Amino acid sequence: MPLAEAVTLALARAGLHVEVDAPLGRRVSWRVGGPADGLVLAHDTAALQAVQRVAAAHALPVLPLGAGSNLLVADAGVRGLVVPLGGALADTEVEDDVVVAGAGLRLVALLARASRAGWAGLEGLAGIPGTVGGAVRMNAGTSLGEVGDRLLWVEIVHRGGAVERLEAGALGLAYRTCHLPPGAIVARAALRTDGDAERSAVAMRDFLARRKATQPLDQPSCGSTFRNPPGDAAGRLIEAAGLKGLSVGGAQVSPKHANFLVNTGGATARDLASLVAEVQARVFAHAGVWLHPEVEVVGDWGPEGCPISLSAPRPG
Repeated sequence: MPLAEAVTLALARAGLHVEVDAPLGRRVSWRVGGPADGLVLAHDTAALQAVQRVAAAHALPVLPLGAGSNLLVADAGVRGLVVPLGGALADTEVEDDVVVAGAGLRLVALLARASRAGWAGLEGLAGIPGTVGGAVRMNAGTSLGEVGDRLLWVEIVHRGGAVERLEAGALGLAYRTCHLPPGAIVARAALRTDGDAERSAVAMRDFLARRKATQPLDQPSCGSTFRNPPGDAAGRLIEAAGLKGLSVGGAQVSPKHANFLVNTGGATARDLASLVAEVQARVFAHAGVWLHPEVEVVGDWGPEGCPISLSAPRPG
């Protein structure tokens, strides 16, 4: 959808460049999806404030974009503005045993800096192919821990441009859950890094070795597609239902790890969404458990909508 000239002019007056009809497929891990109406790089908090002000003034939605590792972008693309975070928003500052990281910083880069500097306690982020901001938004983690274990505070930019610092306790952190104010975008996060640096490094090395041996890291995926239900594992349930290798178009349940849905080449976003929905239905029929996606579905899915359901079917 064409972006209004008034929007591009307002962004230009704020010193920001907008790329119109910007392809998103190459920016997301699944390598699918259509274009953004407008893509604007926010290189610092002031730029992010400007984007939020312009978007609010013109009633446009804003989608912050990190590594795109947890997004399923519709084939028709995303209406409004998509905002990658870079520059100062992908940097770190250190205050004693606290690391203040920009939301656009990739976790792999954060952990590389942690290794060089001897920061401990961040092993729960090992192997997650995202950014600090995305990790905060979903309280990302692994068997070694999660963001909430180390998060002290976040700095957010509200719709309209106001900046606010929120303590971790105000975010309602739970398994893959973080309650941010509607429309707010994470700009920075403070993480506690105390602990035994050598033990942390060994735990990360061991975990990454297991991950390489058991996960299909050579194919486009969003990582784990479904949340683990209480007391069980999504991958075990999917495999028990006999779904390894199940395909819809170019999308497939990985034969290597059942909780990874991969793009085997040429998949569309609707292929992937249809496969997610099929896995949900078949696991529910087999085990009576409804699997909730970890992936965030975004964009224009047309009149049919996205086939993924966020809740189990009603009885009868």
